Amino acid sequence: MTKNILILPGDGIGQEVTSAMREVLFYLIDEQGLDLNISERDVGGSSYDQFGVPLTEETLEIAKKSDAILFGAVGGPQWDDLDWDDRPEQALLALRKSLGLFANLRPAFLFNELASASPLKNNIIENLDILIVRELTGGVYFGEPRGIVENESPKYGFNTMIYNEDEIRRIAKVAFEAAMNRNKKLCSVEKANVLEVSKFWRSIVAEMSSEYPEVELSHQLADNTAMQLVLNPNQYDVIVSSNLFGDILSDIAATLSGSIGMLPSASLNSSSQGMYEPCHGSAPDIAGQGIANPIAMIASLAMAFEYSLDRIDLARRIEAAIKTFISKGFRTKDIATSEEFIKTQEVAPIIISILKDGHE
Repeated sequence: MTKNILILPGDGIGQEVTSAMREVLFYLIDEQGLDLNISERDVGGSSYDQFGVPLTEETLEIAKKSDAILFGAVGGPQWDDLDWDDRPEQALLALRKSLGLFANLRPAFLFNELASASPLKNNIIENLDILIVRELTGGVYFGEPRGIVENESPKYGFNTMIYNEDEIRRIAKVAFEAAMNRNKKLCSVEKANVLEVSKFWRSIVAEMSSEYPEVELSHQLADNTAMQLVLNPNQYDVIVSSNLFGDILSDIAATLSGSIGMLPSASLNSSSQGMYEPCHGSAPDIAGQGIANPIAMIASLAMAFEYSLDRIDLARRIEAAIKTFISKGFRTKDIATSEEFIKTQEVAPIIISILKDGHE
């Protein structure tokens, strides 16, 4: 059965890391004879420059029909002064909402060979392996009403943080099941001490724990979790949280690995349709210099094979190739400990060579 893939490179280094991922993807298509239909479109700032919108209706329709969307990154200073609805980041929010991509999976792991690149001491960070499950289509980022009132004195801005029971249950289910497949520990993070919506969140997650008696459930306040991720990250296995808190915590966790350029993410709906992207942004300050790290984008391809394309075997091969890449001492600039490093465009050929060696 043909699977459909949509590639959305986006802006800045999104173009460069997607190019590297594309090389690996097309190698595997040739090697395996994969029945994949590949489309590619502009998104974000590049789409706005060409079409006047960050996400065209045509691109959105293709996305809706795709099994997996491989997304680079969007944004840059040249679009900072656009109206809110025209900003590149709106494309990402629109895709998430339109496709119902409610579950964001953000792994945070460390290759022990790169422990020196982490801002934390080796004894704290060694063997890091956390999965953060972030609710992605609700909460304060989407809640209504919202706005800025300028015709009153003083002027003010407001947003609404709201979650219904169904939204909490479906993201908690993803987290509990992920914990069942890992080390059977789940930490639910909110601010139940000050927010009614968090009290409600905690009560629903606690109620669901009876369905997963093998999972050790704990509850933690978001500010404490932020501190604990730095002091003792290995206490965690799976963390589940709301859109806002999950956004913050997953970025903190990403920095623990030594480079955000190493970490992939998956955003899934209830039909296993997914959007896969690196955790880093468009990094306009280094775009075009050939120094971006494409490993996170290539690892995002692995997640696509696992969760949306029904080829977990290829996912594991890509992950093993990345591990071999690191163990052999190859380093991009962001993780290099000396003046010697390889360029963005050199990464994919090395990964492909490793894949070939493992396949022979």
